[in-house]
This record gives sequence, C-alpha cells and structure tokens, in this order.
Amino acid sequence: MQQRLPSLIDPPIAFAHRGARAYAPENTIEAFQLALRLGATGLESDVWVTSDGIAVLDHDGIVRRRGRKIPISEMVQADLPSHIPTVAAMLDAVSGDFDFSLDVKDPAALNATLDAVRLVKPELEPRLWLCHHKWQVVASWRSLTAAKLVDSTRLSRLKEGPERRAAQLHEYGVDCINMHHTDWNGGLVTLFHRFNRYALGWDMQQGYVLDDGIRMGLDGVFSDYTDRMIDAFTRN
Repeated sequence: MQQRLPSLIDPPIAFAHRGARAYAPENTIEAFQLALRLGATGLESDVWVTSDGIAVLDHDGIVRRRGRKIPISEMVQADLPSHIPTVAAMLDAVSGDFDFSLDVKDPAALNATLDAVRLVKPELEPRLWLCHHKWQVVASWRSLTAAKLVDSTRLSRLKEGPERRAAQLHEYGVDCINMHHTDWNGGLVTLFHRFNRYALGWDMQQGYVLDDGIRMGLDGVFSDYTDRMIDAFTRN
C-alpha cells in the first residue's frame, strides 16, 4: 500500500457533497442529517440569497415555475419550494459536530450567510469553508470573517502556475485551494502545504479515488457517497 503523505488536518475532513445526496434529496435537511449519521465530519452546499435577504441552500439558485426559470435572488423566501432550507433552519435542525463548506456562487449571499451562522451557531464560524471560483473575491472577505476562505478552481486555470498561486493565497489570507481530484498529486499537495495552505479535492465518488486522495495528503475530500468515503478513511 502506498505510504500516506501527511495532511495539515488529521484526520482530513469527510465532506458530504450536498448532504448524503446519493441516498437522499440533495441540499435538504434530511440529506444533511443522514450524512452525519453515516459518519461525515463535514457538510457541503451552495448558498444563495433571496430578494428579502435570507440565505438559503440550493445548487443552481434557480426555481422552476410553469416552465420558467426564476433566480432565487428575485424571490422572497416564503415563496420558495419547501424543500429549500434556509441556512438558519438547517443549522437549527442539524445537530452534531461538523465543518461546513459553502460555495458562495453569488457574493451577495455572504453577509446573510454570516448573519445566519452568527445567530444560530456562532461557534461554527471558524469551521466554515467559504468557496468562490475567483480567489480575489474570497480574499476581499478576509476582514469580514474568521471562516476559512477557499479558492475553488481547476489546475488548468492556474495560468501563473501552482507555486505562484500558492504564494498569492498565502499573501492575501486565502486559506485553501479546492480542485477536482484529477488535478491533484502528492507533489502538488505538498507544494500548497509548504505555503501552509489547505488542499481539498472534490468529485471523489469511487473507493480507489478516495484512497488516492487520502494517501496524497489532502486535507478534505468531497463525495456524494458518504458510506464509501468513511470506508476509505477506515482503510487509510
């Protein structure tokens, strides 16, 4: 068996992608509760803000009504489908000890998200992982929160090269980089660790993929299959 390289977080975080979405409707309170029962140590979702300023959890940020696609940002929270939870309701209903990764696709959702966390579960804020696909955007949040800030990207987008990106993230207070599992290898994880930046890998659905990610030293992995993910941690 390949020797496991060290991670900055030991054990790494097992993030249930959109909750236990392989076994329950994604981004629902049911899915998040199930993920924790199956052993997840982290939960993941996407956050949006309604027109009345409420942070809610949904993947696309779109509601379909009578053949139309309506952005959540144009709807009040009371008019959303009942399966879309608010961040506050989710945190109130889902008990347990976990990290929480949120893809803040609409930066306008940031303040509402932080307000909800600080109101319902303020001790969670240092264990929030706030992601965006432009690292400069998350860097601009540094003075606003104690949460972990995450550059969510792909290796092909690092035009300046991985080492320069790692240095930029370190300089501007972005804690972490999150890339597809196919972008990672042990040397690249070690490079970001050298700058004291966390390394996360997503779309890790198969056992052998999870094994490889854990062994190369990733600090957190994302999977739809919480049971497979926990089995991989047990093996490794």
